[in-house]
Amino acid sequence: MKTGTPIPRRVLEKFILGFPGSGVSEELKAYLADGLAGVIVFTRNFSGPVALLQLTEEIRAAAGQPVLVGIDQEGGRRFALAPPFTRWPSADELGHLDDPAAVEGVARGIARELAAVGCNLDFAPMLDLHLQPGSPVTSDRTYGADPRRAGELGAAFARGLAGEGILACAKHFPGHGDTKVDPHESLPVFDGAIERLRKVELVPFARVFEENVPMVMTAHILLPQIDAKKPATLSRQILTELLRKEMRFDRVVLADDLGMGAIRERLAPGDATVATFSAGADMTLLCHEWSAVAPALQKVAAAVENHVFPQDEWDASHSRIEELRRRIQAQPLKQPLSVVGCAEHQHLANKIRARVKYKAQR
Repeated sequence: MKTGTPIPRRVLEKFILGFPGSGVSEELKAYLADGLAGVIVFTRNFSGPVALLQLTEEIRAAAGQPVLVGIDQEGGRRFALAPPFTRWPSADELGHLDDPAAVEGVARGIARELAAVGCNLDFAPMLDLHLQPGSPVTSDRTYGADPRRAGELGAAFARGLAGEGILACAKHFPGHGDTKVDPHESLPVFDGAIERLRKVELVPFARVFEENVPMVMTAHILLPQIDAKKPATLSRQILTELLRKEMRFDRVVLADDLGMGAIRERLAPGDATVATFSAGADMTLLCHEWSAVAPALQKVAAAVENHVFPQDEWDASHSRIEELRRRIQAQPLKQPLSVVGCAEHQHLANKIRARVKYKAQR
C-alpha cells in the first residue's frame, strides 16, 4: 500500500488508540472522522474530571459517530482513577468479601462515574487468577485463586457496568495468573496443558461469557503445550479454535496493547497487528507509541489488499464491531459530573472496606 493513501474505514474500525497530550491532534481527529473504533484514555491525557469530560466531548465531536472511549478503572490503587474519583475497593478486597451483590454495587458506582466523564468502555473485570504470590500482574487486581469465585464476582462486575450503560471487557484470555513475568516487560510462559486450563483458568471466563459480556481482551502469554510458537494474542489455536469454537464466544475479541514487551520483543506493532487479526482478534490496542500507529494501519490495509485475511472472517469481524457501535449508540451517557466522588459512592466504598476488615479479623 502506498504511503499517503487513505486508510479504509474497515481497517480504522479495528483499532483503539492511546495518544499523547491532553487534546485531540489533527491526525487523531482525521482517524476518528474516517471511522476509528475508539481511544483508550490514560491519566497522562487529563488533569481531573472536568478536563476528562472536555476531552471525551472533543473526541466525540471529531468522530461524529458512535465511538469507543475506554479506560482502565478496576478499583483499588494500581489500575484506577485517583481522587476526586471514588477510591473503590480492589478486586482483591472484593474477592475476600465474596459478595456478588457488593461487587455489582461497586461496578454500578464505577459505571456512573465513567458515564459522567464521557467514557463508555471499562477494561474490566480482570479474570486472571492470583496463583503466584508476588505476581506483578495479579497482586491486588484479581478476585483471588478460586476459579468459581472469580467467575461469579466477575459476572457481577460485568452486570453492574451493563446496568449503567457501560461496556465491560473481560481480561486477559486465557489467563496468566500462574506466572511471575510482567508482559509489559517480557513474555510470560505457562506450561499447563489444555486440561488444566479447562479446569482452572478458563472457568471464570466461561461464567462471565454467560452474561453476554461484549468484549474479551487477550493475554500476552505463551502456552507451549497448546501453541509452542505463538503467544495467545497471536495464536489461531487459542483465539479461534479455543475461544471462538470451543468456548463459543461470538462477540468482540480485543488484542491487548501490541507495543508491550511480550510482543514487541518478537514483532513490530504493524506485523503483530496483522498476526493477531489472522489469529482471530477483531480489534487491537496500540497504547503508548504514537509513531507506530500509521505504520500499523498501513500494514493492515496492505494485508487487506493482498487478501491475507479470509473474507468471511473479515466480514464477520466487521459485523461484531458494528454491533458494538450500535450498543453504545443505544445507551447514551446520562450522568451529571457531580456523581464523581459523591457522598453516596464514598459511603458505599467505605462500608465495603469496613466489611472486608471485619471479615478478616474474625
